[in-house]
Amino acid sequence: MTSKAVLITGCSTGIGRATAERLAGRGHKVYATARNVASIEDLREAGCETLALDVTDSESMVQAVKAVEDAEGAVGALVNNAGYSQGGAVESLDMDAIRRQFETNVFGAFELAQRCLPGMRAQGWGRVVNVSSMGGRFTLPGGGAYHASKHAMEALSDALRWEVKDFGVRVSIIEPGVVLTNFPQAHAGAIGDAQADEGPYAVFNAAVRERVDGAYEGFLAAIGTKPAKVARVIERAITSPLSKPRYRVGMDARSVIVLRRMMPDRVFDAFLRTQYSRPKP
Repeated sequence: MTSKAVLITGCSTGIGRATAERLAGRGHKVYATARNVASIEDLREAGCETLALDVTDSESMVQAVKAVEDAEGAVGALVNNAGYSQGGAVESLDMDAIRRQFETNVFGAFELAQRCLPGMRAQGWGRVVNVSSMGGRFTLPGGGAYHASKHAMEALSDALRWEVKDFGVRVSIIEPGVVLTNFPQAHAGAIGDAQADEGPYAVFNAAVRERVDGAYEGFLAAIGTKPAKVARVIERAITSPLSKPRYRVGMDARSVIVLRRMMPDRVFDAFLRTQYSRPKP
């Protein structure tokens, strides 16, 4: 029998939690995961199985995939959702912090895919759904590390989609716009060290933090997307026999990506100058 069990990362809050609840509620076999399994124990009441999984720890990933394969035969669908934002001017960021950004947002996702793919190929069916962002299609000042990780997710997903299609495995990228979660609080924590710096980027980093907070309080918050809507799109990517390579979620994601594509780089830079103040000597 073909396993269609779903393994989801980052289920303690936001998109991951909403996806686990939706899929379990609609009859899917769901394995919800988080670094701290105690934070998701309540998802058992929603019909999920829960597992500890840290996407920066290879042994943790091995054990989680093995647990699903022992119970189901294979991971049928992998939803790579775990991730966070690292803000701040590139020069002001600690290199270890940038490495952690990529370990969480990129390397963990693709190591998990590598570990799930043998089972998917063996059964001739599988889905890999990578939660990226509209930020994987353009870059804003003060978000170099975060945007770089999402651009990497897009590129690796495009390559993987082509490589595994004839094995019966489909790969989709989810590109949400502003999602009404605890993102601004997490972003504020990530930018904290850079903002505290008294160097040449201190004022700029503080302004970036305020801009992210403002986005979740102003117009973008009014048109922002709820995690439940992203969860519905993820379900579509898993269940559709002809799942699309990309799903843009939210009016802001659809409009901003199109506008950026239409703008030459110098025009886009000129637009950014109306929105951001450059760091100055």
